[in-house]
Amino acid sequence: MTFQYQLNKVGVLITRPEHQADYLMNKIAELGGAPWLFPVLAITDIDDKQPLLDLIARLSSFDIAIFVSPNAVDKAMLLIKQCGTWPPLLIAATVGQGSANMLKSYGVETIVTPNDGSDSEALLGMPLFQQVADKRVVIFRGEEGRKLLGDTLSERGADVEYIACYRRSKPAADVAPLLAGWRDHKIHAVVITSSEGLNNLFDMLGETGQQLLRITPLFTAHERIAQKARELGIATVCCTPGGDNGIIQGLLSYFNHS
Repeated sequence: MTFQYQLNKVGVLITRPEHQADYLMNKIAELGGAPWLFPVLAITDIDDKQPLLDLIARLSSFDIAIFVSPNAVDKAMLLIKQCGTWPPLLIAATVGQGSANMLKSYGVETIVTPNDGSDSEALLGMPLFQQVADKRVVIFRGEEGRKLLGDTLSERGADVEYIACYRRSKPAADVAPLLAGWRDHKIHAVVITSSEGLNNLFDMLGETGQQLLRITPLFTAHERIAQKARELGIATVCCTPGGDNGIIQGLLSYFNHS
């Protein structure tokens, strides 16, 4: 994707897990910005994979499979591919375009994903999920994820099963270099892609870092995260279009027109 403007020496703090940050990091650098990587979520395997393997063995009995994140796709599809093939009649759905792109990389071609928005609310608004009575739906997610998706589909008459395929945790990281750079005015923007990540960042920064965060523009594609940021006292919160390119578009718009 071609962008009209540049990020001339804008320091952007990227808080995604390292294995999911390459595109955003590289694109910001290409546009003349200075990406800073500081992951606030660690993604690890679940301790007991047997429930996931048992579900994969009966995957063809479901009508719809929903993946809530790229991590869910990666962790589940590795095992699905090891155990067999994707059931031809199973409808695949993702909450966002990033998950859809990863699912395609595993050979799943037909995917339902919202064009407007990249969260559970956007997926639930799609026509497919208005009439789900008696449909069997499996939701691949991390441990202890949001319940809105499954609860709403159950209320609409679907038979829903959740299955955990990864674990999220707060990393043990040295925050001192980040704070030093921030105090030296090298951080001009913060990108957040999950509410849990925002909470982790706030906790990891401590009181000094929290004050720096509150005066730094924060960019997110999710209104729910934006509202949480406002509640934490962050003065400038920018809600961008979805996906990595949407975040970049938001950064470019802010720093070239502010």
